[in-house]
Amino acid sequence: MEHVIHGLPVVTGPHWPGVHYFCTTRQGGVGEAPHDTLNLGLRADDRPEVVRENRRRVRAAVPSEPLWLRQVHGADVVDADVLAGIPLPEPAADASVTAARRRVLAIMVADCLPVFITDLDGKVVGAAHAGWRGLAAGVLENTLDRLRAKHPGARGWRAWVGPGIGPEHFEVGDDVRDAFAPLGAEALPHFKPRPAHPGKWLADLPALALLRLQRAGVEDVHACGLCTVSDAERFFSYRRDGITGRMALLAWRE
Repeated sequence: MEHVIHGLPVVTGPHWPGVHYFCTTRQGGVGEAPHDTLNLGLRADDRPEVVRENRRRVRAAVPSEPLWLRQVHGADVVDADVLAGIPLPEPAADASVTAARRRVLAIMVADCLPVFITDLDGKVVGAAHAGWRGLAAGVLENTLDRLRAKHPGARGWRAWVGPGIGPEHFEVGDDVRDAFAPLGAEALPHFKPRPAHPGKWLADLPALALLRLQRAGVEDVHACGLCTVSDAERFFSYRRDGITGRMALLAWRE
């Protein structure tokens, strides 16, 4: 679903009680090519003052200053409630969780998957950056484990997978396919061989994320189905453009 929030075109999923979440697009900012216009990544070779202005615009659309991470394509998860009020640099992690109201989590992407996880009653929320490395290393399972620790009485779980590289554009080698081999036979259909390119596959990253979420016990899972590579008007894409900006998933409790 597409909406405009405080002048920013965004993409979101089903309405769930107690929580808000959306993923920005590349529209609504002040940047110039190749970062036009709403680049939110400080490490994307853009001018810092432009990124600061774009982050200011995003801040106006959410109830508090987002917790920005220094993402490293890993599986570590930080507890935003522990970090609250501590003047630290952006923590090196690829996911965050909170049980506090109006505490905003942020995940940056430009082909990797932004994943939002919450319980059925909206008592806790988590946001994860899931590229293939982090996904294979268990970033989604780790995020869910931290959420379960914060809310052990949860009645159940749901998740939304936002815009990312689609299955027609994510060419990978045998190393990536092998990284998902522990998932067993259910993972194999999500790798389509490329006969003209031995050892190369087209991987369905959103489907692999859904599989891991379901295996971890998330009963209600949704994927938006939007491909960042094929939609240059709405989305940044590192695979398509090389030098480019970053969108962000923002999520919080009411």
